[in-house]
Amino acid sequence: MSALSSLTTTEMKLFFREPTIWVFALVVPPLLLIVFGSIPPFRESDPDIGGVRVIDLYAPILVAIGVAILAVNTVPAQFAAYRERGVLRRMRTTPVQPALLLGAQLIMFAVLSAGVSILVLAIGRIAFAVPLPANPLGYLIAYTLSTLAMLAIGLLVAAVAPTAAGASALGLVLFFPLVFFAGLWIPRESMPEVLRTVSDFTPLGPAVQSLQDAAAGGWPSFFSLAVLAGWTVVAGGLAARYFRWE
Repeated sequence: MSALSSLTTTEMKLFFREPTIWVFALVVPPLLLIVFGSIPPFRESDPDIGGVRVIDLYAPILVAIGVAILAVNTVPAQFAAYRERGVLRRMRTTPVQPALLLGAQLIMFAVLSAGVSILVLAIGRIAFAVPLPANPLGYLIAYTLSTLAMLAIGLLVAAVAPTAAGASALGLVLFFPLVFFAGLWIPRESMPEVLRTVSDFTPLGPAVQSLQDAAAGGWPSFFSLAVLAGWTVVAGGLAARYFRWE
């Protein structure tokens, strides 16, 4: 077993030792889908949103929110805690360099977020007859870019937060506006024009739109993918510039 795979396994075990972390990250999105799907009007066609069902819109929203929970709440706090406790500094004196820990964390994040997304899609399909993505390739492209954008933002939070508590607080401050503009409280289709325009330029707005487009059988728009790529490049570049190992 390579050092990277061993470290990834260790990080995964440490992650699941903290129920308050993994329950929020892994259980909340599927649970919200069950709650929304249990509302009878959400399972009926709504002419105000083009005749689709509200629950069909919420499946991509909760996929994106599952990624956001891990990216802006879990990853920053974990890295800031390691830096605060001197773990990253001590790793510099061993064959296991801090960059390897970064790789292990990113792999763990990718695996967990993919697992949550699959669970949301499976529950939606089995319990509420939510159709599976009609354009799987387009959905995968949208999901990958959404994940990269949110991860870049999470690493930027980890870079600028001085402590683990600060990273958690900053992550929460970012999380609620992000999920609002993703459509958690008001689906994007029902937003006023001004809010919809703002949503188009946030990370999760284009993420949800791209996932919904692919789920309906189309291709994600170039604009949505460009916004996601922009967030990835800008936030990722700033994270690399300001990230501190000590």
